[in-house]
Amino acid sequence: MQGNNQQAYDRGTSLFSPDGRIYQVEYAREAVNRGAPSLGLRTEEGVVLVAQSRAGSELMEAESIEKLHKLDDHVGAASAGHVADARKLIDYAREQAQVNRLRYDEPIGVETLAKRITDNLQESTQRGGIRPFGAALLVGGVEDGEPRLFETDPSGTPHEWQATAIGGNRGDLLEFLEAEYDPELGLDDGVTLALRALLQVVDELSPADVSVATVGVDDGYHDLTAAEKESALERARSDE
Repeated sequence: MQGNNQQAYDRGTSLFSPDGRIYQVEYAREAVNRGAPSLGLRTEEGVVLVAQSRAGSELMEAESIEKLHKLDDHVGAASAGHVADARKLIDYAREQAQVNRLRYDEPIGVETLAKRITDNLQESTQRGGIRPFGAALLVGGVEDGEPRLFETDPSGTPHEWQATAIGGNRGDLLEFLEAEYDPELGLDDGVTLALRALLQVVDELSPADVSVATVGVDDGYHDLTAAEKESALERARSDE
């Protein structure tokens, strides 16, 4: 009888169980945890976003795996979880950034954008006929000259971080970041630290296996080239 009751709450995307849980949201979090890891760091000079770009086959074009996304000139995002769900959230975030520029003639605030994304996520937890998004985002950028970094959770909760990770091996990555992170890092050192963290949980890492982007206070969003990633990986390996 108890198993039947739990199955009923499993099927209800917007129903609380007697112990106050929404099982579908917990399953969505598990989908995020099964994805390739992504990391974000806040430095004095901007925000660093790093993600493992894991190809399912040697025949797959590595460039087609999108884990980092430019949302506007001053803000970017890293994703983990179901790729299609993440893509839908990225499209929504880009639309909100464009609407803000057209309506107010100014870039959208990083915190404002993160909360609009999580408002959209939260709606899927209280309406019947849809399921929660099986994806999470790290939204990082510059707001009024200050770097900001937010995590969006499938439940629709935004959290601001100095440094964090989403996706697989999150616990190990957070443990490393808690021990090694320094808020006075520069962008280059932040990239090195993020790659060092990723090397703790990935045996082999080449420039094709990782995506790296920075959102600088002075120069905005920038995707690192293959040569820049190779140089950063060499620094990360030498610092291990």
